[in-house]
Amino acid sequence: MEEKIQSTQAIFDGRIVHLKVHDVLLPNGQSSQREIIYHQGAAGIVALDDDNNILLVRQYRLAARQISLEIPAGLLEPDEDPQATASRELQEETGYRPLEITPLGGLYVAPGYTTEYIYLFLAKGYTYDPLPLDADEFVETVNMPIIDALQRIETGEIFEAKTIVALLRVARLLGI
Repeated sequence: MEEKIQSTQAIFDGRIVHLKVHDVLLPNGQSSQREIIYHQGAAGIVALDDDNNILLVRQYRLAARQISLEIPAGLLEPDEDPQATASRELQEETGYRPLEITPLGGLYVAPGYTTEYIYLFLAKGYTYDPLPLDADEFVETVNMPIIDALQRIETGEIFEAKTIVALLRVARLLGI
């Protein structure tokens, strides 16, 4: 079932994504094209306190043309450990440093057209230790019971994939 790349054309090289068009040989011997967005990857973190409250961030997402309620997350820096990325993003976006971090696995955002992979983590406990936000970030921290966040998934208020997957994985760990 593997497809073999015959040739590649670079279409766009941006700061975050790179678009390439591949001519591929299909398993049946036919040819086709695949448009692939290459992405450096990201990490996200669910920050959970002893009372099962979580920290989320509210921010405007231009692609969705609306405000999104999400777990703190951000791009991997070159050669950066995903757990370090998640910890840094929690500090930048909420002002809190995680005390204990557990991996939750990860996910490919849309493997049909992008290489983007997001590593997910759970922070059990956190302490105030802020880092400055990136210059182009405008976020608002939201603290809520995880039960409320799960309800917001059901109503569609939380609609972003990494957040849904991460919250459902944490809910399963908590037996909710």
